[in-house]
Amino acid sequence: MNGSPEQRSLSFGAEAAAYERGRPSYPPESIDWLLPPGARTVLDLGAGTGKLTTRLVERGLGVFAVDPIPEMLELLSSSLPDTPALLGTAEEIPLDDDSVDAVLVAQAWHWFDPQRAIKEVTRVLRPGGRLGLVWNTRDERMGWVKDLGQIIGHDDAHSHTADLPVPFGDVERHQVEWTSYLTPQALIDLVASRSYCITSPERVRAQTLDRVRELLATHPALANVGGLALPYVTVCVRATLT
Repeated sequence: MNGSPEQRSLSFGAEAAAYERGRPSYPPESIDWLLPPGARTVLDLGAGTGKLTTRLVERGLGVFAVDPIPEMLELLSSSLPDTPALLGTAEEIPLDDDSVDAVLVAQAWHWFDPQRAIKEVTRVLRPGGRLGLVWNTRDERMGWVKDLGQIIGHDDAHSHTADLPVPFGDVERHQVEWTSYLTPQALIDLVASRSYCITSPERVRAQTLDRVRELLATHPALANVGGLALPYVTVCVRATLT
């Protein structure tokens, strides 16, 4: 990896548009599983460009979106102008005590200081509230997806889902298998928006993207196609405030 974890976590602003174009959303089943019954107000922590935020707003929920990167929030606000988009971090959440029924974190928990984040999440959650974590990971059992992983590195959400500390109890895990449909250019955007690619020297970054283009042009399952089917396993973790 290039740069410190903090530098990598803040690097996405340089490729916010590519992030929005290339990153997948989240399957409805995973969101159903993460949300507590009767939830009305939700914090999307580390909201990015609003991939998860959009799905929560579509459900009629009151949503606060918090992220430390202005460029990401700018894109979020352009598509969700009525959703509060707040600059902030998991370690210093800009919300009042006992203000939300759930805190959801998509593709971001591994960037946080877990002890400080847990303290803040506990503060903003109402009694009985829920913390939900979710990651999309590529299903590399298919030939070309495995080849892609050899170029850009493998997804491993399981390494980020260590047991949550107290005061959360009954930590549960769930997986959803699904398929994202995207264009060849969106796949290039997906790779370009990965933190390691953003923070790589320009020569290394260009070589990586060229190898992805070569895969698209030469793999029998990808050459001369207008659309790609990229299989995912979405890994979910939930825990209720005791």
